[in-house]
Amino acid sequence: MVMKCEEIRDMMPDLASGMAKVTPEIRGHLAGCSACSGKLEEFRQTMALLDEWQAPEPSPYFDVRLRARLREEIAKPAGGWMGWLRRPVLATALTVLMAIGVGMVFHDGDGIYRHDNVVADNDVSSQAEPGTAVGDLSALDKNHDLYSDFELLDDLQVQQNVSANP
Repeated sequence: MVMKCEEIRDMMPDLASGMAKVTPEIRGHLAGCSACSGKLEEFRQTMALLDEWQAPEPSPYFDVRLRARLREEIAKPAGGWMGWLRRPVLATALTVLMAIGVGMVFHDGDGIYRHDNVVADNDVSSQAEPGTAVGDLSALDKNHDLYSDFELLDDLQVQQNVSANP
């Protein structure tokens, strides 16, 4: 079985790190393909550099400075408009007031929720006077089904007249 360059490229990180073994098929492909063998060598050099790299040690005073900074931040008074939210009593009171306000908007005086008593301001048909252009259009729109049946009655009457006078 002949391996393709795409298969070798997928396996290169594992081959370079030593996690995958070089099989005779892989070895045969690398011997015949200079691009894949060069790429594998670059991967191996990169892995070798990563193995040599040492992470820098933190400063010995890092922990001391961090604790001092935390004490300063905790001791600093809460400022700005969001500072009062850190106090649980005020946050709870605000939540209760908001719940009461929302409840008053959506509940009627007798404590029963009613959404059908809210009238839209943009309901043109309830605001239009009969006889005006807007009133006539809204009446036509509301009674469309009724008016479309009138055309059927007219057609029926014409058919009856034609059948009566042959």
